[in-house]
Amino acid sequence: MHLYVKIYEFAATVGAFEGYVYGKSELNPDELSNWVRNIVSAYQHLPPDVKEKFQASLDGTLGRAVGSLVAALGEGHELVTKLRSILMNPSIKSADDFQFKKWFQE
Repeated sequence: MHLYVKIYEFAATVGAFEGYVYGKSELNPDELSNWVRNIVSAYQHLPPDVKEKFQASLDGTLGRAVGSLVAALGEGHELVTKLRSILMNPSIKSADDFQFKKWFQE
């Protein structure tokens, strides 16, 4: 599989996960555990030089998803810990911490 396809599929998975958990006060960890495992595994399979290029964006998207998980499952939940393991700058605490102007907008 071409590297660009891997990057796209990883990003799409993380984005879908963020959208799925956003704003939910109740989440079933059993429904999310495979998803989280796949996100972490895919991340670990990407080359370090590639991850370096998108890490700040991942920290934002996945950081917001983690914020949603913390609100629903609690700070110490296993899924929160697993996802935080691939964040380099876990400063985003809120699921609502969005960048409103995107790189492609003037």
